Amino acid sequence: MPFYKRGPVSIYYEEVGEGFPLLIIPGGGLNSSIASLDTSVPFNPMQMYKNDFRCIAADLRNADLGQSSGPLEIDRPWDAYSDDQLGLMDHLGIQEFLVMGFCIGGPMIHNLLRLAPDRIPAAALMQPSGFTSEHPDIFYQNNIERWGPPLSKRNPDISMDNIHDFLTNMYTNRADFVFTASRDFVRSLKTPILVAPDNVPAHPYETAIEVANLAPNSETTIFPWKDTPENIKTAVTHARRFLRQHQPKN
Repeated sequence: MPFYKRGPVSIYYEEVGEGFPLLIIPGGGLNSSIASLDTSVPFNPMQMYKNDFRCIAADLRNADLGQSSGPLEIDRPWDAYSDDQLGLMDHLGIQEFLVMGFCIGGPMIHNLLRLAPDRIPAAALMQPSGFTSEHPDIFYQNNIERWGPPLSKRNPDISMDNIHDFLTNMYTNRADFVFTASRDFVRSLKTPILVAPDNVPAHPYETAIEVANLAPNSETTIFPWKDTPENIKTAVTHARRFLRQHQPKN
């Protein structure tokens, strides 16, 4: 089983297909894992796009059902995950790559575009998570209940106080918009992005549409797109066309 290792960090990943690289960030919040591509998202992009791209996915560091592990970087939570993703691409010898992210993958894509804009020619944000004043602490509460206790049990050196501080810095202290980027940053984006909005508390429709309206090179899928197999197929086809359109031509 392939692992990318960097110091105390160990990231489990899988690859399928050939072609231009496509980094896939599974949904499931901080429990995002390759396994959740079969349980927490409307379709499995590793299977849907294996004939179009070199698809690469990884378990998020410290996901409950995943195999990746690493320290809890309280002072830089989002950047630590970006380090894992960019480091994996470096490990595989990949400079440029497309990205498709579900749920937590939305904020993570914004962070990747901030840290490495020249490496990502286009990105697809599928049912992206974001802040909404109607449910201001949903991510803290979900993760302090579902992600934190199993992590602390597996790693006695990580206390629930540590997890509280981590989640507070990751979500509570950044409780606006998409957590990892400002509206001015999104307005300045040159990277083409595709937004597939959802409409549940953790994936607020209004925030996704605001991103699409602010970003100068954006497209949106149909909405709703998760309600029927036919609409899912339409969104899958739209995302394939969008990503292939923007991959570099060699």
